[in-house]
Amino acid sequence: MALSVGIIGLPNVGKSTLFNALTAQQAETANFPFCTIEPNVGIVPVPDNRLAKIADLLERSQRIPSMVRFVDIAGLVKGASTGEGLGNKFLSHVREVDALVHVVRCFEETDIAHVNGKVQPLDDILTIETELVLADLETVQRRKEKVLKQLKAKDKEVIKEKEILDKLEESLNEGKMAKDILSSEEAAELKEVHLLTSKPTLYAANISEEQIAEPSELFKEVKDYAWKQGAAVVPLAAHLEAEVAELDKEEQLAFLADFGLEQSGLGRLVKNAYQLLSLITYFTFNDKEVRAWEILQGTTAPKAAGKIHTDMEKGFIKAEVIQWKELLACGSTTAAKKQGLVRLEGKEYPIEDGDVVYFHFSR
Repeated sequence: MALSVGIIGLPNVGKSTLFNALTAQQAETANFPFCTIEPNVGIVPVPDNRLAKIADLLERSQRIPSMVRFVDIAGLVKGASTGEGLGNKFLSHVREVDALVHVVRCFEETDIAHVNGKVQPLDDILTIETELVLADLETVQRRKEKVLKQLKAKDKEVIKEKEILDKLEESLNEGKMAKDILSSEEAAELKEVHLLTSKPTLYAANISEEQIAEPSELFKEVKDYAWKQGAAVVPLAAHLEAEVAELDKEEQLAFLADFGLEQSGLGRLVKNAYQLLSLITYFTFNDKEVRAWEILQGTTAPKAAGKIHTDMEKGFIKAEVIQWKELLACGSTTAAKKQGLVRLEGKEYPIEDGDVVYFHFSR
């Protein structure tokens, strides 16, 4: 199953418009808060020109890309952590996703109301992030109550969790986010707590068409903020992207060229979301198709085989592996094997981005 990315932000910043463009669906959009109540969900292919090149070389007509699942979540307002707006429902949906795309409005438009009456990107970002911090603080305090009851047993794991929760509570009270506080080991200890501020975040700056050629000060504010957070930011005009998404491939390229663009903002957004989740792609092929598979960086060959089918992981024997560029340079799998470029890898081998793999397994 594709890992999921939640699209969040204040009401009326362009979340549903962006979702429609990403997924070619028609989620309801309107000029009033809480137009989206139940989240819209769409599965989006990850743009990857390597897939077509491998398929062309191997003369396979079917090309199946790797996928990312996007979830359009209802707009959040100040006070959501205490139930304002659709607060509790919003926060429960955020907990269910693996990463976040935070949409920030960076354009002035009198016909589209801003929930706070004025377009101020940094204030909008802080509103969302403050509510996530407050929600996590409440979660941590509830968790501590449970842990305190277990301390009498003097279990080392319970004592360790209490220490992590104490550290986290203090930092959240200072307005800091879990992902900036916890080590990877500490985050793993609290995985079942489902902290909202532990999720990796990508900022999507929703700009006007005029800003494509010349970024505004509003966008620069978001870019500077994201840089300080060590996060990526993708500028895109959501309304324009929605129009582009309705065109065929050739028309899209011509449309984008009119704006001096080689690739849509959506393509960059999907790729950044993919990288945000520390995902890499490997490729497999059979008599009919070439397929891209998304896996976490560092995944071993047997686990990667299990992505295809659990029986392949259980019966894993070895994997034939070649990097896609080497395969293309050789011209065929037969030539690659003759040149000794197809390697045999065992159970400890971590699959690398761009590997073309054939798994051997016992049935």
